[in-house]
Amino acid sequence: MALNKTLVVVVGPTGIGKTALAISIARQFQTEIISADSRQFFKEMEIGTAKPSTEELAAAPHHFINSHSIETLFSTGDFEVQAIALMEQLFKKHDLLVMVGGSGLYIDAVCKGLDDLPEIDLNIREQLNDQLANEGIESIKKQLSEYDPEYYQKVDQANPQRMIRGLEVYLSTGIKLSSHLTNSKKTRPFNIVKIGLNMDRTALYNRINHRVDKMMESGLLEEVKSLRSYRKLNALNTVGYSELFNYLDGESTLKEAVDQIKQNTRRFAKRQLTWFRRDDSTAWFEPGQDDAVISYISKTTD
Repeated sequence: MALNKTLVVVVGPTGIGKTALAISIARQFQTEIISADSRQFFKEMEIGTAKPSTEELAAAPHHFINSHSIETLFSTGDFEVQAIALMEQLFKKHDLLVMVGGSGLYIDAVCKGLDDLPEIDLNIREQLNDQLANEGIESIKKQLSEYDPEYYQKVDQANPQRMIRGLEVYLSTGIKLSSHLTNSKKTRPFNIVKIGLNMDRTALYNRINHRVDKMMESGLLEEVKSLRSYRKLNALNTVGYSELFNYLDGESTLKEAVDQIKQNTRRFAKRQLTWFRRDDSTAWFEPGQDDAVISYISKTTD
């Protein structure tokens, strides 16, 4: 693949309008969109993941939306392999592709590559998920801090999936995950242009609160009820679902659960911004500046 190919990556916090911008770019350059939102892969999770609407999906070809079942194990490494293979095919007919999403690790997997990690024992993963469900996150934290304190210091300790990943590698291989992480960047055979979206924090939080209200009006509670038997799966251990499972267990009122979804989504947005701001190569814009973004991409890819 020649280096005259370009991947435009649109990043930013949840609820800011990344999908609309990605569609504008795709239509302008007559190309296709690859989703890097780790929750939108799963076809059973519709309302709570804020997937593109039917109209948006029809406006430009999308990939990795509804591509997997929540019952399928689909890791960041799987995404790296499958996304790169797909892009290799798509670059045969397009000079430019668009990747959009708020999952920083999945974006990095495609742009920088991941370290090659050992195969893990799936029975151990299942045992750890049961441990999380029965004993809570503190039990996972304690175990990880003992087995792999280096990884424990770096990992997002509010994210049980990331912590379980560290534990399952150690318990499967006897070697700490931190020992496997070399941070060596892979060379990709295409150029990468990163576009970040940001806006006034108060306005963003208002958007998030409004979007949660719209999700509830659209039937999020009914969706969560329909997935209750799958609640132990990693895919469902996420904002918008966990809080409503707790409500269904009688641990909170519905209002408290909705307020928690809003609060946890705002916290998630803050963490996303912290992650994406670390990359100095990202050009930042505000929602609605589509023309300026397209102009920037045109100049950068000339």
